[in-house]
Amino acid sequence: MKKRFILSLVIGSFLLSLGSAFAQDPAPQKDVKPQPQLRKEIIKLKYINAADAQALLRSYRSQYTLIDVARDANKNEMLIVRDTPENFDKILALIKEVDIKPAELLFTVQLILGSESGEEKTDESLKNDPVIKEIRNLLKYKSFTLIDSNLVRTIEREPSQVTMGRQGQYILYLKPKFIRDEKEENIQTEIQFGYYFQGQERMNLIQSTLIMKPGEKTVVGVSKPQGTENVDKGLILIISGRLLK
Repeated sequence: MKKRFILSLVIGSFLLSLGSAFAQDPAPQKDVKPQPQLRKEIIKLKYINAADAQALLRSYRSQYTLIDVARDANKNEMLIVRDTPENFDKILALIKEVDIKPAELLFTVQLILGSESGEEKTDESLKNDPVIKEIRNLLKYKSFTLIDSNLVRTIEREPSQVTMGRQGQYILYLKPKFIRDEKEENIQTEIQFGYYFQGQERMNLIQSTLIMKPGEKTVVGVSKPQGTENVDKGLILIISGRLLK
């Protein structure tokens, strides 16, 4: 009996010391990554709008990215960028790529009246025009008369407006963007063509966004002319654009 008591006492003491050892040894913790060193700079913008720059940089954001807009005393826009050095270099490279002088573009615009009856003669300047030949094959018009032609000089991303028509009753709105990549160059242009005459409410006749190659001549759209009851006639808006060096 005495031996059993002593053995139980020894086992109890051993278990007690073992429990104390486990209590003193903390559970292993997961490695916590230290926050990386961040780079912060003020980047002055020369040409691009700050809001446009922010939108372009969205896909480059990381959990550490901070991009704020600021203005100096002359109201010039700047970006305050904070990020890891690796990601900061990517952001800076993109800003340098897009913050360039906007391209100057020259558009040639023709407003042509097409007729299904063919009573009028086609203007000599239009007879051998490949675009007119294509229209003649696709539509019912048999004769074509040049109503107006204009040269419109624009700067990309900025709107330009010109009046057209023999009485200046039509308004053409252009907002181009020059797109250049490794393979090709294109001109993307927002176009609105409307009727507005002698204080009347403006009426949009053609609205489109075109992507065309420099020098390419294309039809923007066809609309019925205003102020006439002739249903066999149509206004045809044709445009081409090129980059000014």
